[in-house]
Amino acid sequence: MKKITIGICCYNEESNIEAMYEAVTKQMEKFPAYDYEILFEDNASTDGSEAILEKIVQRDSHVRAIINQANYGIERSAFNCMKNAAGDAFISIPCDFQEPPDLIPEFIRGWEEGHDLVLGQKKGSEEGRIKYSLRSLYYAIIHWFSEGDQLEHVTGFGIYDRRVMDVLSEIRQYDPNLLARYLVCEYGFDIKLISYQQHERLRGKSSFTLSTYLDFSIDSLCQVSMKPLRLITLFGLFSSCIVFVALVVSFFAGVIAYSMLFAILLAIAIQIFCLGILGEYMAVILRKVTKKPLVIEKKRMPNDWV
Repeated sequence: MKKITIGICCYNEESNIEAMYEAVTKQMEKFPAYDYEILFEDNASTDGSEAILEKIVQRDSHVRAIINQANYGIERSAFNCMKNAAGDAFISIPCDFQEPPDLIPEFIRGWEEGHDLVLGQKKGSEEGRIKYSLRSLYYAIIHWFSEGDQLEHVTGFGIYDRRVMDVLSEIRQYDPNLLARYLVCEYGFDIKLISYQQHERLRGKSSFTLSTYLDFSIDSLCQVSMKPLRLITLFGLFSSCIVFVALVVSFFAGVIAYSMLFAILLAIAIQIFCLGILGEYMAVILRKVTKKPLVIEKKRMPNDWV
């Protein structure tokens, strides 16, 4: 009998964990031909999430849980959850109910059709027009800079075949922060997309801040493209030409002092901008060469799970 793992990452989701467990269980009971497990990965929550998970694990043998030592972020914890999955397929779903558990049957049926991945793609969101528009702008920028096709409004919510899981595990041992949604496009997996309307959070408050979104955006841009480095070269060449022309014109116009000040300020601004982009790429390289554990686990539940 094949087995499906449902991976649920959470951080301070005490008001949603029980409801998500019940919703996922209800969907999986529709597929008696498959064995299943529900694997929670908690990112060192500071509320009562751990205690709730412990109670669920004690009463349901289908449920396991990993409690991390610290908050390692959604990408690293989600990958660790996938690495520890025992299933022939892995369904990734967040714990906040913004992505509907009702799509699980469609994911499974798509996987049964032979697709390597079946992913949810947002056609709209209840989170607010401004926020959704900013996300659309982000995807447009990624698409423009990317050196290949990318998936828009796809967060990773969906089902992954064991073959995809093994490939991602092999790749991500070199950089745990690599984003699966971009890797699966680069390596040519067979992907089926299912449209859905993203809901508001069922309860609680998101732990994502503006700074988190900004870091994520810059990091993902550096992962999908080398174009910013090429643009630095072209921008430097173009700026040098502009400064040279400005100096010649100002010299013959008799305003050398102002022209020199303008040239110096412009050169400084260009250098700072270019150093910032180079620094982002150096940070990506540093993560790849620094051998750090993906996460450090505080405990696993049940206690006999090794």
